[in-house]
Amino acid sequence: MTANNTLEDPRVASALDRMFRRAEQDEAIRGRIRGARPQGSAPLGPQEQADANAEVYMPISAQGGRLLYNLIRATRPATVVEFGTSFGVSTLYLAAAVRDNGTGRVISTELSATKAEAARRTFAETGLDDLVTVLEGDARDTLAAVDGAADFVLLDGWKDLCLPVLRLLEPRLAPGTLVVADDVCLESLAPYLDHVRDPRNGYQSVTFPVEDGMEISCRL
Repeated sequence: MTANNTLEDPRVASALDRMFRRAEQDEAIRGRIRGARPQGSAPLGPQEQADANAEVYMPISAQGGRLLYNLIRATRPATVVEFGTSFGVSTLYLAAAVRDNGTGRVISTELSATKAEAARRTFAETGLDDLVTVLEGDARDTLAAVDGAADFVLLDGWKDLCLPVLRLLEPRLAPGTLVVADDVCLESLAPYLDHVRDPRNGYQSVTFPVEDGMEISCRL
């Protein structure tokens, strides 16, 4: 942390407070969504899930956000790649760190057009929009079209897609690059965790005990 901590900017602090409060309704909204689906329905695809959950915030925890802020402050990445913008809670922590570093950019991805639009408004309201590019669409397509290295990666989209997204990015990860995945408690993240916890795949990983757990992996 430094004296110039963008997280303390009233615009950023207010936006985070507002979104965390709204996220308190997530479980009720999820229950309504589940109740509206007929029993025995086929599983939803990624885009269908995104559209169905367009009102659900699914934010990173405040503790996890502060961890991300400090990791980026320490590593000073030129390009931060985020899989899963949602309404932009985690992106604000990423962009605040980039702002305080005085260098870098954030490339974030979001399937839901509704969420992408809302996130862009928030970034403009907080004065961080010059640092953030939101790529709307399937990250497996949008990130494939982005050139250059990924110097810090946050994987917080649909958990079953975290491993495919990581594999897409792996050729662009230099030794020492940090890759962070949220919600290690979720069963759907297991294939990803198996990958980064196997040293034969070129990572050293540790689980950080924030809410729901974060896996921090260093590319070797």
